[in-house]
Amino acid sequence: MELMSGNEAIAQGAWEAGAHIGVAYPGTPSTETLEAFAKKDGVYAEWAVNEKVAVEVGIGASAAGARVLTTMKHVGVNVAADPLFTAAYSGVGGGLVVLAADDPGMYSSQNEQDSHWYARAAHIPMLDPADSAEALRYTREAFELSERFDVPVFIRSTVRVSHTKTPVEPGAREDVALKAYESNPAKWVMMPAFAKPRRKVQLERIDALRAWVEDCPYNEVKRGGSAVGVVCAGATFMHVTEALPDASVFKLGCTWPLPEHALRAFADSVDALYVVEEASEYLNESVRALGIEVAPFAAPLPRDGELTPGLVRAAFGYDAPAHADMPAGIPGRPPALCAGCPHRLVFKELARMKAVVTGDIGCYTLGALPPLSAMDTTIDMGASVSMSHGFELAWAGTDHRPVVGVIGDSTFAHSGLSALISTVYNQGAGTVCVLDNRTTAMTGRQGNPFNGETLQKRPSRELDLEGVVRAIGVEDVRTIDPNDAKAVRRALKEAVASDELSVLVFRSPCVLIDRIRETPYAVSESCTACGVCSTLGCPAIAKDPANDHALIDAAQCIGCGQCAQYCAYGAIVQPASGSSSEGGSHE
Repeated sequence: MELMSGNEAIAQGAWEAGAHIGVAYPGTPSTETLEAFAKKDGVYAEWAVNEKVAVEVGIGASAAGARVLTTMKHVGVNVAADPLFTAAYSGVGGGLVVLAADDPGMYSSQNEQDSHWYARAAHIPMLDPADSAEALRYTREAFELSERFDVPVFIRSTVRVSHTKTPVEPGAREDVALKAYESNPAKWVMMPAFAKPRRKVQLERIDALRAWVEDCPYNEVKRGGSAVGVVCAGATFMHVTEALPDASVFKLGCTWPLPEHALRAFADSVDALYVVEEASEYLNESVRALGIEVAPFAAPLPRDGELTPGLVRAAFGYDAPAHADMPAGIPGRPPALCAGCPHRLVFKELARMKAVVTGDIGCYTLGALPPLSAMDTTIDMGASVSMSHGFELAWAGTDHRPVVGVIGDSTFAHSGLSALISTVYNQGAGTVCVLDNRTTAMTGRQGNPFNGETLQKRPSRELDLEGVVRAIGVEDVRTIDPNDAKAVRRALKEAVASDELSVLVFRSPCVLIDRIRETPYAVSESCTACGVCSTLGCPAIAKDPANDHALIDAAQCIGCGQCAQYCAYGAIVQPASGSSSEGGSHE
């Protein structure tokens, strides 16, 4: 018996099932799954540039006869939807399992999204584990299910399953040989002449899945009293059984397709049937669509965020344990860029020039928060480049604020490059800043094409970011040290003043991968309490409550000298030398 997170258990289940290949793009809460899989014996694993490519690689490997695991977070399913919907027609060769890791509560995501809808729309079966043991079992058996029904299979997790550790019993790896490949255009070439017959195959498969799900081993009934019956799935099952110990519960391990006859029989066995789910109406609507009456709650469940046992009890009109109030005086801990982050001065200068900044997905999204407050939009991966072009189109011929797109190196590879190609093709202008910190920082410092580090540390090649940008037709491409305030300011001023498209590459390693620490800075008696250094939002800088003078926490300061460059009075110094960086940068 071992403790494993749901992510680790999914990796273990894929390995035990004999999966040969894993492909993904990192995204919380799914990232650790492929990282764990990559450490297993006898497997190949890689980071793809995005989720669409990951699924397409997976489909190719499956067609060639391998068992394949692909993983992504819920918004990654949006990116991968194109090949997934068609793979539901073509089917598989070797088993193909796709993890969709949902994030109710949006702990690390730009939206709440229920991947059940994708399973229903694409007609791909979905298994919904409630803990790590089920995550291992469901994943292991999903490969056989995929091959049996000739279809990809979804494993859906939520952050509670992905990141909570519960006991599992790991097993041995099954030695699964590659399936023999035979050329079959009628199965794999999805042009209309072949897709139409495959649609009929899909319809036959749906009927077969609906017959199978009535008795499938993943749907279980926990019998309690007959007064209350609850239908639920995944981690919600744990909340329901804790909140309502006397209720009967129909736990759906397979959430598409739903077992119509089994659900009807369960509904007939209880006085009132309720559906409990997180941040969605998928199960509620689907059960009602079967003609089953769903009882209303005494008080509505929250329509957003994660559930808790207390919230479930409250919905049924029962008393719930009160939460203890937070003690007074505890300081807030808003998210912030790390001390010494190479992105900080770029955002400081963008704020100073009052630019409209179209942002992107990554740790640099924190540039939107006070005191930097230097980002206007963030929608999805790659949108910074596309939206900056849209701003320029809308404001063409007008006197407007500078428009600057800001994107990270990994996100640029994911989908920013295609957006930039579109801008170049349409002779767009404006400024795009690529914040190249040599890693995919927010999801745990994974490799990407522009740092050349692969998941399993295989020999690779680091793509020339500036060379790629020049190759698609951008003439004004510059590389700047983002830790040099004057260089950052100068480059941004020149770029936004130009009528041409400019791409500025701000390259410096993330402080979490380059852990070299210089002597921490300190504040001398010449501090005037002007407060300029505090506008950088560095977590190592605070104010002395006695006189508002700056204070620097030596435990957090890495000696980057960014703050010293903004002190016009030379009050920020390195004690060992008594000298400060070149100051007077603020105007």
